[in-house]
Amino acid sequence: MSPMVWAVDLDLAQVRAFVLTAEELHFGRAAAELSISQQALSKRIAALEARLGMRLLDRGGQGVRLTEAGRRLLAPARQALAAGDLAVAAVRDERRPLRVDVWGHLYAPMRTLARVAARAEGLELELGHGRDLPFVAAALLRGETDIGFGRVHPPLPEGLTHRLVRLEPVDAVVSADHSLAAEPALRPAQLRTSVLWTPGPLDRLDFLGRFADHFGVTRREQGPNLGLDHFAGRIAADPGCFSLLPADCPLPDVPGVRTIPLVDPTPLYAWSLLWRSSGGPPPAGLLVGAFLEEAGRSRWLEYDPRRDWLP
Repeated sequence: MSPMVWAVDLDLAQVRAFVLTAEELHFGRAAAELSISQQALSKRIAALEARLGMRLLDRGGQGVRLTEAGRRLLAPARQALAAGDLAVAAVRDERRPLRVDVWGHLYAPMRTLARVAARAEGLELELGHGRDLPFVAAALLRGETDIGFGRVHPPLPEGLTHRLVRLEPVDAVVSADHSLAAEPALRPAQLRTSVLWTPGPLDRLDFLGRFADHFGVTRREQGPNLGLDHFAGRIAADPGCFSLLPADCPLPDVPGVRTIPLVDPTPLYAWSLLWRSSGGPPPAGLLVGAFLEEAGRSRWLEYDPRRDWLP
């Protein structure tokens, strides 16, 4: 006779309360996200802890922290919520557009997404605009969006899968008065004495930070990301600085700015699709397939370590 296994039936409302609190590490923000009171949130989590017989969160003077049991539960709890959402959608036979969140907006991810979507027959997209990779990753894990598109870099939360779909060469963007502006091409090392201007803090711009560290660019300045017009105007106004932009990303018609190809090596900006490991609506597979077809057709995934740099 096989040993008896005691099953524990989970209440998904309690699981959702735990997951949101674990992600926010703040009862007030998690309660606001669920549109319930903090008292109701605490009751749901306490009921889940009682059901499992383990403490999941520590609520000490240092704020909210996950216990070891809470850390073990978080990834499968996210999967349970995603599975629940899929079960509801299947019963209702929901045929809705695929929800796609993009990030890295200065680098115009929509131009690539639009190119692929135009070739994917029967694929209807509902577009979102995530703030950054952590924002989109959290939305995916909560089931608020189906798939993300942008640059993926570590650390990546458990429960997500990504697929590289495009490697795009990167150009230097300089003022027409920059000392190197007349060069037909530049090696990254030639930019060491210039100032790297970044549209936002480098800890949120992984690619630019890795470029600066790898090629010895020690002088760095940052400003707000107010779009490509502001980006181009800021570069045009300062002959001592430069920035980077994917080669296929069109600059606005701002006088006094130019782009120069980078060679020996050519930096490549990696675009990826990101989705929940536990699966998603069938249209997500159609989008991944459409991207891979376009990548093969347009040679988007070509990489030669002798001539290219890929952080």
